[in-house]
Amino acid sequence: MSYLSSTSVVVDAILTDKGRELLARNDGSFQITQFSLADDEVDYTLYNPNHPSGSAFYGQAIEAMPILQAYPNSNEIMRYKLITLPRGTAKIPVLDLGYTSITLKQGASLAITPQTLNYLGATSTFEQSGYTATIGDVRTMASFNGVGINTPEATSLNSTTTIGTNVSKTVIGTTINLTATTVNTLFGTNTALYTTLVVTGRDSGARISIPVTITKVN
Repeated sequence: MSYLSSTSVVVDAILTDKGRELLARNDGSFQITQFSLADDEVDYTLYNPNHPSGSAFYGQAIEAMPILQAYPNSNEIMRYKLITLPRGTAKIPVLDLGYTSITLKQGASLAITPQTLNYLGATSTFEQSGYTATIGDVRTMASFNGVGINTPEATSLNSTTTIGTNVSKTVIGTTINLTATTVNTLFGTNTALYTTLVVTGRDSGARISIPVTITKVN
């Protein structure tokens, strides 16, 4: 979604690739219940408290920046969502997965339990609503699911299967389970497959993205 004009309130809303996939099922799984706001296109380093014209012009450069037009790739848009934190918060929450990158051999499994740092006055904590995790290419996984959150939304996402095409998959949980693919044909002549895991705290909005490598076993 994007604003197309800086002089009037005009909203351009389109479905992401995931939304189109759910709509195409025509089984009632496509339901819009929430929305997010993001500031992907804003460069806050342009804020100038030394502007010669005074405080009314500190953010002039930011306000003049072009606005991104909405497009359907959810891995490339809405990457920096706006969040609401308690008044007096001095540090931005960040996520710790225990890994800066993940490398798995074919068929190997890994369970990730994210923690949120600097949130609600705690050095580290687990978020009550859990975490969303998105794998960029679900073909690299034999299984990919979340556990620990039992809401209808989480259950629906975690039980979703794909048809083997190069699409992302999102799950919800307090623990995220990954099992690398055992399908050799996916590798072709390559010895490894590469994708990305993106994890977001559902309460804090904190977000982390790490590379994932699947190595072929001869």
